[in-house]
Amino acid sequence: MSLVLPLPPAGETGWPWTTESATRPREAADKLPLMTVITPSFNQASFLERTIRSVLLQGYPNLEYMVVDGGSTDGSREIIEKYAPWLAWWVSERDHGQVDAINKGLRRATGDWVGWQNSDDIFYPGALFRVARAAVRNGKSGLVVGNVNLIDEQDRVITDLRYVRPTYKSMLAEGMVMTNQAAFWRRELHSELGWLDASYSCAFDYEWFLRIVQRTSALHIDQVLGALRIHRSTKTTTLIQRCLEEKDRIQQGRELSKLQIWCYRTRRLALLLSRGHFFYVFRALFRRAAGIRKELA
Repeated sequence: MSLVLPLPPAGETGWPWTTESATRPREAADKLPLMTVITPSFNQASFLERTIRSVLLQGYPNLEYMVVDGGSTDGSREIIEKYAPWLAWWVSERDHGQVDAINKGLRRATGDWVGWQNSDDIFYPGALFRVARAAVRNGKSGLVVGNVNLIDEQDRVITDLRYVRPTYKSMLAEGMVMTNQAAFWRRELHSELGWLDASYSCAFDYEWFLRIVQRTSALHIDQVLGALRIHRSTKTTTLIQRCLEEKDRIQQGRELSKLQIWCYRTRRLALLLSRGHFFYVFRALFRRAAGIRKELA
């Protein structure tokens, strides 16, 4: 499915500017699930257009895409309006933050599978097709996750993050061993689990995915599906202490023993090695050892 989107800004090339996803449907559109993507947005005009194009240029035929903006004043609204013909719904109005924006979209969603992509992050080509096909093949899983890259402000890859299938206990043991930038879940889960918890401003994603994996099994796709952008304004950069405090609050009363934590860390390393990710594991161990040496110096 070819899209004739607005021309990219002068000088911008490659994905997601002048390149479309090379992935094309092998099956009829009615065999693919309806996928809903929600982008919560607030004053991220520098990156928002990249996010929008990375969703639309997937070429996925059964896409419901919403952008929920919190009343931006930096030109984000104008960017959204430019792509409005390709959006299922959008709004730009004051809200109560990122969680409120995501929940607004989720309450309107009609997709079989839903997820959100932040307004400074991107999907890579073929991501939606890979998730959809995995979901169809594995009808019992309620969550599908993939790997991600960390990228800088110019989309350059800083490093990669490879995951394994998350479980409730593994996420209690190690924290956020997955990311929303490469995650979709069955919309029907909301009828049982409710919505994202707005009492958390940083670790709401961790709390939400914990609820999901406590209720249903997850499926991991061993491919890079999206990218998480690291820049000066990201929450993980500016609100590190609050994020840690919220994580501790979420885990309170269900902490695992040191032995259990060690077992789940060993499980993750063993699964990564079994898939041939030797360099990734050894690099991680080297960086960890280097960090310990630096702390002791």
